[in-house]
Amino acid sequence: MPDQIRPGRTSSGFGRLLITVYGIFALSATARAGVQIATRFSEAPLPYLLSALAGVVYILATIGLARRGPGARRLAWGAVGFELAGVLVVGLLSVFDAGDFPDDTVWSDFGRGYGFIPLVLPLVGLWWLRRTRAG
Repeated sequence: MPDQIRPGRTSSGFGRLLITVYGIFALSATARAGVQIATRFSEAPLPYLLSALAGVVYILATIGLARRGPGARRLAWGAVGFELAGVLVVGLLSVFDAGDFPDDTVWSDFGRGYGFIPLVLPLVGLWWLRRTRAG
């Protein structure tokens, strides 16, 4: 079986690119939220805390996708599934109740500020987890 589609291996082939993208989002979302919380928390606490949560979710997804074993796969499934739910819920709330979101989060408007990658990324992540599942 080709290296890219080996059952149970989320970290090979296309998975390396996916892990890299998750790692970049983990770093950027966490750093952005950290700066916002440290310098302007009183201006928009909900969006800044949601950005921090997104950063943690991206970190967990990165770890889950990069490691091997059933525990890592469960972590990846949980983190990526939570990410999809988060981007859909926060996306809807930020569209329909913009007053609660005076500043953007990673997931606001379905990730519009990040080129909608936060909306597409968990779909790709779930597809990859399913594609690399063991027999």
